[in-house]
Amino acid sequence: MASSSGAIRTAGLFGLLAVAAIPAGVAAAQWRADVGLLQGLYVGVGAALVLACVALIASRRARLARSRSVAPAARGIRPARILAWAGLYAGVTGGIALIVYSVLRWAQ
Repeated sequence: MASSSGAIRTAGLFGLLAVAAIPAGVAAAQWRADVGLLQGLYVGVGAALVLACVALIASRRARLARSRSVAPAARGIRPARILAWAGLYAGVTGGIALIVYSVLRWAQ
């Protein structure tokens, strides 16, 4: 049970960080003069994708550990998975937006 609860906490933490990565990149661009908006978005989108993948791996590990356990079901796997998928969704959506922006700039 200890391994599944640790994996649940890890998945939740990394999922929350993945969801917050893109807004943090935009906020860094607003607060610092030496960071442009596109630079902040490049870093934020990449970080969101990596953090979401780590969160998904940890949530899968927690789910598998829970299924092998004879202890009662651990709580918190579903919110951790939702945060992980939301972070992946935000990362993929931000990546698509950056690709479309790059293609439009190239076509101009």
